[in-house]
Amino acid sequence: MRLNSLILGAALPAILGALALAAPAGAQSLTAVTGGRVLTGTSVIENGTVVIQNGRVVSVGTGPAPSGARVIDAHGKTVTPGFVVVDSGLGGSEIGSVRGSDDLSNSANSISASFDVSYGLDPWSITLPVARLGGVTRAVVTPSHAGGGGGAHAHDDSDFAGVGHAGLQSPGLFAGQAAIIDLAQDDDILVQPRVAMVAPFGEAGAGIAGGARGAQFVQFKETLAEVRLYARNRAAYDRAALRDLSLSRADLEALIPVVEGRMPLIVTVRRAADIRQVLRLAREEGVRIILDGAEEGWMVAEEIAAARVPVLLDVTNNLPSNLEMRGARMQNAAALDAAGVVIAIKGSEGSTHRAREQRYNAGNAVSHGLPYAAAIRAITVNPARIFGMEGRFGELRPGAAADLVIWSGDPLEPLSQAEQVIIDGQDQPMTSRQFLLRDRYARPGTLPPAYGR
Repeated sequence: MRLNSLILGAALPAILGALALAAPAGAQSLTAVTGGRVLTGTSVIENGTVVIQNGRVVSVGTGPAPSGARVIDAHGKTVTPGFVVVDSGLGGSEIGSVRGSDDLSNSANSISASFDVSYGLDPWSITLPVARLGGVTRAVVTPSHAGGGGGAHAHDDSDFAGVGHAGLQSPGLFAGQAAIIDLAQDDDILVQPRVAMVAPFGEAGAGIAGGARGAQFVQFKETLAEVRLYARNRAAYDRAALRDLSLSRADLEALIPVVEGRMPLIVTVRRAADIRQVLRLAREEGVRIILDGAEEGWMVAEEIAAARVPVLLDVTNNLPSNLEMRGARMQNAAALDAAGVVIAIKGSEGSTHRAREQRYNAGNAVSHGLPYAAAIRAITVNPARIFGMEGRFGELRPGAAADLVIWSGDPLEPLSQAEQVIIDGQDQPMTSRQFLLRDRYARPGTLPPAYGR
């Protein structure tokens, strides 16, 4: 159960009393996770006690469980917030190569910026339990696009090249709008739709705009100018008294929050020179951006930090697979963090089928210089902060969603396993369709539940 208001800063008895009065019939009983090494997301508490009720964290500290609480013994184990994976395709794509099962991309030239992935989410996707077993409890689901950004898979640049019919832009300059989901076993996984706009830049953006980076920047600036013109003259637009615009009305409306600075723009960009130009563009246009990729970000880390721009990282990209990534290196995360950049670490290959590898990637970053505490922040607190959800999830603190994972050992150690996952205060099944199919064939005649949910 989710409460709309956050419970912050009150003493434990007062909090419990308020929750008891507010809780409807059948509300979840008080639960205490005791004795574990608690990584709150921002601190470490040895022999800690986490108390939760009605889907929220009530308190985090030390000492015995409150009287009457259900006690989960975590002695000898590690307790963390649920991990938050970014740039993901979870719930939006089943098999990237099977077009009918992929709702993360769009090729209609009248729907680009207005494309909203939240309408295509599947709460029964078989990818969700697999990620959940890896400690992932929330995900930022993003549209896929040319250039490799976004969930699931990327399209070839040629898919989106050129200008569409009727004078409208072809899709690709904007890939659409991201959404936040939870991974609870539930029929409603949507947490927040339209949390960010997505756009490819660099080589991919150049391909969309006609083959040159300069063309995309000019087109992008002109598009934002048209959005501002439309926003000031909606009545004139309605009576066809405004000049022709290159975007549909739906796309113009979707971009108003971007030009007004209320919605961040996720920009997929790789090489250092392109990062500098994107930072300049954001400064000139007054838009908030989030860098996605930034494989050469370490080369301009101080500039990224000065602009207060966060970065979504695939920390294992360390090979110059193209001319945009000549300077890719495994120390990228460490260098960005040292400069003061807020980073979030992705899962692998679109963070869909391999979203659970997010913690492995964080461990890899630690082995290449990223402080351990920074790696934990990069998969918990930071993603929530980057997408305007700080305090709502991603951290064990009073008032936050009770998303909690109990690990057999260090969560960044590949041999450690999630032994219990709690989302919004509810225990989650520790199985997946793969496990159920294994059991089915080990015991003929046993049928798994539908979709492994």
